[in-house]
Amino acid sequence: MLLLFALAGYVLLNLLVGIWASRRTTDDTDYLVAGRRLGLLMVGMSVFATWFGGETVLASSGMIAAEGLAGARAEPIGYAICLILAALFVAGSLRRAGYLTLADFFRHRFGGRAEVGAALVSIPTSVIWGAAQLLALGTILSVVTELPLEWTLIGVTALVLSYTLLGGLLASVMTDLLQGGVILLGLLVLLFMVFQQAGGAAEALLLIEPHQLRIVAPGESWWARVDAFAIPILGSIVAQELISRFLGARSARIAVRGGLMAGGLYLGVGLIPLTLGLVGPGLGFDAEAQDFFLPTLAAELLPSGLFVVFLGALFSAILSTVDSALLAASALATRNLYARARPQASPSERLKAARGLTVVAGLSAYGIARSGDTIYGLVELASSLGSAGLLVALLAGIHSRVGGEKAALGALIGGLAGMGLAELVLELEAPFLASIGSACLGYLLGWRLGPTKHEGETEVRREESPVSALNPAA
Repeated sequence: MLLLFALAGYVLLNLLVGIWASRRTTDDTDYLVAGRRLGLLMVGMSVFATWFGGETVLASSGMIAAEGLAGARAEPIGYAICLILAALFVAGSLRRAGYLTLADFFRHRFGGRAEVGAALVSIPTSVIWGAAQLLALGTILSVVTELPLEWTLIGVTALVLSYTLLGGLLASVMTDLLQGGVILLGLLVLLFMVFQQAGGAAEALLLIEPHQLRIVAPGESWWARVDAFAIPILGSIVAQELISRFLGARSARIAVRGGLMAGGLYLGVGLIPLTLGLVGPGLGFDAEAQDFFLPTLAAELLPSGLFVVFLGALFSAILSTVDSALLAASALATRNLYARARPQASPSERLKAARGLTVVAGLSAYGIARSGDTIYGLVELASSLGSAGLLVALLAGIHSRVGGEKAALGALIGGLAGMGLAELVLELEAPFLASIGSACLGYLLGWRLGPTKHEGETEVRREESPVSALNPAA
């Protein structure tokens, strides 16, 4: 009963923040990038809390329990590196140009068809990412309440949609500040109890078997090894969930520094579930429990009061990610599809459309979560689906003048085709690397077939022109 009351209170607090933020949301710019009012702490904590989701807390600990350090290549190592690279090579340039979405960059740099293509490739990724977080929330409630997972999925979807609809990115960022602190507190409490159960920190670390410390899976080839690192490191640089935080920063410098701060936090805090995954099997917990490993460990070791704190941490981690994923899909659909179809739409009309499309994204994520196998599998799919073409075109577009609309479309098509061919037909050991290679080839072919003219010079909507020209050298 205490647990249910605590969760209800926590949910109510988040809803109140959403109501507060909704009163400061008057148009789609407020809703999608928080009116560009985010300072360093807000950017850093929001990026950290958004990325530190259900797959980090639940899926990574389960993977590490089953596979040792080989299961930690994505979480926390790969995604921490991803945040740092995104801050260094993407954040400043995009924020300086004043975009609202990643697809805005494609329009101004490559043209309208590239904008639509980028949006259509990005939206499924955000929806699948949201589905992974819904599955994580449903898993937690299923363990706690002993209700069927299908029922808990319906409940958490309704909760997240209610919370996300209200205040947009500003509400998400404000609650991220609270949620980031709760995440750290909850994980530290569980780590302390695990050490206490083992008889101390030193004794707990002695429970780790030598085979758990191998960072390479048995029988894994070099190609598969590099691919396992490339998916988290390169695949998420182009995620709208991440880019929206950079675009909401008050300045390009804050965007860069906030991303670097988030990467450091992510790696440091991510070492806690890593340690729990390594030590837990030595205490007798089922190493093959996958997504249920950490909730089961917490339920066994923590007294009811502390379990409430830990559960609040899990809810914090997941809520801060799932609302960002739904907002990302809504932003791309509203800004780069709906606004193209209705260029005469007023800011208030676009705001209504953004909220409506958030509902569509949430219901789609629920459908995927119902059919999803594991949280980790959904996250890996989200990180690799179509991201190769986006990454190649984005980096080439920011840091060079080579290529126009056909080049960007070639990269998008090449990335998708390469991933499908490599994984489903050829069954290569490194399908993501193959998709990057095919995206590069597609970009080069498009460059040779089309003009290299800077598309942003010919197609810029008057009400959306960037605050300054994109400067690849900056």
